[in-house]
Amino acid sequence: MAEAEKKTAPIQSDDLGEERDVFEGIGLPEDNSDELAELRAERDELKDRFMRALADAENSRKRGERDRREAEQYGGSKLARDMLPVFDNLHRALSVVSDEQREANKAVIEGVELTLRELLHVFQKHGIRLINPQIGEAFDPQMHEAMFEAPVPGTKAGDIIQVMTEGFMLHERLLRPAQVGVSSTPKG
Repeated sequence: MAEAEKKTAPIQSDDLGEERDVFEGIGLPEDNSDELAELRAERDELKDRFMRALADAENSRKRGERDRREAEQYGGSKLARDMLPVFDNLHRALSVVSDEQREANKAVIEGVELTLRELLHVFQKHGIRLINPQIGEAFDPQMHEAMFEAPVPGTKAGDIIQVMTEGFMLHERLLRPAQVGVSSTPKG
């Protein structure tokens, strides 16, 4: 009989009809309760280490997946932040054009407006949206940056009284806060 078959056969009988254990003679003592307890403890320790390693591997997989998603969504934030001055300059250029200049340079002004619209379209396509606070809205420190405070009659403290630059969000993160002036008029 092959060696593997001998180990798997639980009991064999010989010519005298007596049964003998196939594990006889492989070094297990007759009274093996202490050794059995040690083996069980070692088994439990190895099982615990295996389960911890499995949990660590699963946590690493989840962390890698989260990092991949964040890199996909927010990986272009540096480029997006660098493009914001382009928006500001185009917006400023359009805001200082008088009606006479608009008529005299209609094609140029229209080209600048189209460029600004296309830039906003590209921003939107990549998850960048404009934060455009209005005068009279309440100041929100999560979205706005107060550049100055001034007492303005007819306003409440904390109301926006001037917008210097618009802000931008990249998905759910603030890319740049809107820069605003805030009223310091006491409530009354």
